[in-house]
Amino acid sequence: MVVLNKIYTKTGDDGSTALGTGERLPKFHLRITAYGTVDETNATVGMARQHTGGAELAALDAMLERIQNDLFDLGADLCTPDTGEDLGYEPLRVTDAQVARLETEIDTLNGELAPLRSFVLPGGSAAAAHLHVCRTVSRRAERFAVELAQGGDQVSGPVLRYLNRLSDFFFVASRHANNNGADDVLWVPGANR
Repeated sequence: MVVLNKIYTKTGDDGSTALGTGERLPKFHLRITAYGTVDETNATVGMARQHTGGAELAALDAMLERIQNDLFDLGADLCTPDTGEDLGYEPLRVTDAQVARLETEIDTLNGELAPLRSFVLPGGSAAAAHLHVCRTVSRRAERFAVELAQGGDQVSGPVLRYLNRLSDFFFVASRHANNNGADDVLWVPGANR
């Protein structure tokens, strides 16, 4: 249960922040950057959802709502590295079931799209443009999480898999929001030479 009755604590005034394990790290630590970028991704999803409220995008909006909740789970997972120590509580972890659901939703959306013959430029509808921002920010979050893991810090496999699938989801979702790809803005190589 989360209880937030006081918003500022002053404990971070020295430039540090606490992990779910109680350990304090500098706010610029790669782990903090990784889950901070996951939070940023979540905010971009909230912006995209301002354009998915109509009946034609209701199913997509429901998917995005689930993703927002998953991103909080993912941030909690990154905030509480598995050190093997007893924390006195069961930390929240991203599961393979969440990854599988995301894959199913990607396949569902992609099944409605014509194959691409060119790269897609970010744009088209407002929803699609915002989903491209989600795609790029989520890819940045993934890069930070991978860097953290490859640097020897603990990051779970489901977290890395979820982040890898997430940008793919946003790509197919942007095409879905562009009238199932009919309104995609396509790259024309060398068009302005």
